[in-house]
Amino acid sequence: MNRYLFLILIILFPFLSLAQNTNRQDTVIQINKKQSFLIPSDTFNKKRFYLSAGSGVALYSAFSIGLWEAWYKETELTKFHTFNDWGEWQQVDKAGHLFTAYNYSRWAFQGARWTGMRRKPAAWTSAGVGLLLQSTTEIMDGYASKWGFSWGDMTFNALGSGLFLAQELTWREQRITMKVSSNPQKFPDIVFKGLGHNGSISLKERDQELYGKSFAARFIKDYNAQISWFSFNLKSFAPASNIPPWLNLSIGYGAANMMSGRGYDWVGKDGLAYFVQSNDLPRYRQFFISTDIELSRLPIKGPLWKMLVYGVHHFKFPGPSLEINTLGEVKMHWLYW
Repeated sequence: MNRYLFLILIILFPFLSLAQNTNRQDTVIQINKKQSFLIPSDTFNKKRFYLSAGSGVALYSAFSIGLWEAWYKETELTKFHTFNDWGEWQQVDKAGHLFTAYNYSRWAFQGARWTGMRRKPAAWTSAGVGLLLQSTTEIMDGYASKWGFSWGDMTFNALGSGLFLAQELTWREQRITMKVSSNPQKFPDIVFKGLGHNGSISLKERDQELYGKSFAARFIKDYNAQISWFSFNLKSFAPASNIPPWLNLSIGYGAANMMSGRGYDWVGKDGLAYFVQSNDLPRYRQFFISTDIELSRLPIKGPLWKMLVYGVHHFKFPGPSLEINTLGEVKMHWLYW
């Protein structure tokens, strides 16, 4: 499971999103002195580089220490070991690793370009930074008795950073971006039975026990709600067309009815085992096709406004969506996030 999947992204974006020209070719920008700090340098700036690198190291250190103290310190530790979690959560967690590594790399690239670093070295450096941040979590997992180092997670971490790097080296822009949305699932009124005991738990109680109650906790942890999107910018693939430059076509992936990592039984916080009949709550995968708006390609002026827009453009914009799932259903959602 990817710890603090989106929370760290939100914390990091104000600094790493200073450079706003990732999706465009290099341009000469006329600026005044008051705005110059927020605009990428057109030549390598040592002061900016040391500020960016120093801030990055400080944030990385704070993240690593805070994560260890908050999550792993109270966890039973063991020798470093691997763990095959490929069959868990219908691979929704793997899509989350792809999303996070991609956006870590993209944000690091913004910081590198802000220093005036040339595009190619900045792209390689940023992909390495994205992979490093994700690898830290995996190494910590390797010492936790409940989890372990996951080669599946690392594969999707590498794919996420690689998606950013390949586009930057090929097109010098990000034509395909990774986005996320969260649509809380509405569950039927089902009571889970005890396994070998007379206890029971309602669906709502299990849902809150597993994914939390607050909006922030559920946004980060609720695998039944998370949808990861590949958002394709249509204009960049057809530059001669009349397609608006901000219009995207998105392909999303999610899953539903997951009350545990695998199967239909689990041990609750009370230490008791429970199960649900698969016919009552069958696990299934969801595939979506939807429209999206690429906020970073809107004609927004002013570096501060661009920073604000860049901070939220990682979330998919609501729009009409077609859902196809492994239950054999085809659904049309007229306004779906």
